[in-house]
Amino acid sequence: MKVLMKGNEAVGAAAIAAGCKYFFGYPITPQSEVPEYLARELPKVGGCFLQAESEVAAINMVYGAAGTGERVMTSSSSPGISLKQEGISYIAGAELPCVIVNMMRGGPGLGSIQPSQTDYFQSTRGGGNGDYRTITLAPASIQEMVDLIIEGFDLADIYRNPVLICGDGMLGQMMEPVEFHDHSKRELPEKLWAATGTKGKRKPNIINSLYLSPDELEAHNKHLIEKYKTIAENEVRVEEIHLDDADIVLSAYGTTSRICKSAMEALRKEGIKVGMIRPISIWPYPYHSFEQLPERIKDVLVVEMNQGQMVDDVKIGVAGKQNVHFYGRQGGMIPSTEEVIEKVKEIMEG
Repeated sequence: MKVLMKGNEAVGAAAIAAGCKYFFGYPITPQSEVPEYLARELPKVGGCFLQAESEVAAINMVYGAAGTGERVMTSSSSPGISLKQEGISYIAGAELPCVIVNMMRGGPGLGSIQPSQTDYFQSTRGGGNGDYRTITLAPASIQEMVDLIIEGFDLADIYRNPVLICGDGMLGQMMEPVEFHDHSKRELPEKLWAATGTKGKRKPNIINSLYLSPDELEAHNKHLIEKYKTIAENEVRVEEIHLDDADIVLSAYGTTSRICKSAMEALRKEGIKVGMIRPISIWPYPYHSFEQLPERIKDVLVVEMNQGQMVDDVKIGVAGKQNVHFYGRQGGMIPSTEEVIEKVKEIMEG
């Protein structure tokens, strides 16, 4: 049965459906309805909601709870996610599973409370110190956000790694019908590493990201790199549309991809053959989709709500075979369908 839900509330409902037991967070627009919803609903299923004194405290609480092997989540918006970066680096270094939701807003600094995609670099490159990666998923609808959050908890457990869900202020504030499916469960590893008390039956498990020996830290980093390679091989998610006959390809993710789909459909009615590549995982990135573009396609237009942060990844994918163009709006401004159509026609006219 479908239920009409606000995006932020659907985030909370999806977390509960995935078996999340602990949420630690701090209110910030435009995601404050996430903690509001979980403050009301999580105790009803035996979970614990705790509003931390700051974003820094919240992410360190996530570290502690994740160390027990329980499913745990936090959420915030761009400035708050920035404050969490040290903790996220610690969590990645200690190989702890958790889900982190970012409803992006305009920046830099406090910026605005309007939707944006300016955290792409931070999300896909790792905003904290050290060589680490977060699995980063960018839903384009509330239904997809629900599905990816539920799957994200599984991915976090499988790879012992933080999973970042990148939405934006529009996705958090809009309302759409949502259905909670019976998700096919992936085989999950037993959490033998968790700090759950030994009861005198085993040596204590130690949750840590500190290695004072350079040899040990290098070995740990090599282990992490191999894990990230496995993730890159197995967990790429992408939607490809009309690439078989396209003359030009749009590439966008999240909310912006919906605008681009509307532009693509309108242009096709005018006889302009437009295709589209929508990355769903922005790390690992779907480079293969761009590598396989036929040589007859000469142009790729990247559309984002930022100054072109995904452009570098598209350029890596096309490897010089196509011209890469960019159109974007910043500061909380949202590209319109008409603006994208105009930019495509400008490129096609040379």
